[in-house]
Amino acid sequence: MRQIHSTVPVLASLNLDESAAFYIDRLGFQKQLLVENYLIVSRESAEIHFVPCADRYIAENTSCYVRVDSTQQLYDEFSARGLQLKPPVVREWGMKELYVIDPHGNLMKFGESV
Repeated sequence: MRQIHSTVPVLASLNLDESAAFYIDRLGFQKQLLVENYLIVSRESAEIHFVPCADRYIAENTSCYVRVDSTQQLYDEFSARGLQLKPPVVREWGMKELYVIDPHGNLMKFGESV
């Protein structure tokens, strides 16, 4: 029997509407919920939650790691959606990674095994 099914990061947002627009328009997520004090976006099997936070320092010191099949395909997609990113790089720990920083400073790390 499986005990743990998934993890869902809860990230800081300086403005939930801005976060929703970025994750939907630039990263291809879908809005699941947006209320006064909570945002949920999802894409395929990934789900990310956001809470309001007035302290940018918190968001700038937070990251989320998302395992993917192809960082290059995401790089191409995100670039076509208007993001200016550095191409994915192979890291010494055996992962090829693509980094995206959202408008409030949260670091999204997309990684695939090499």
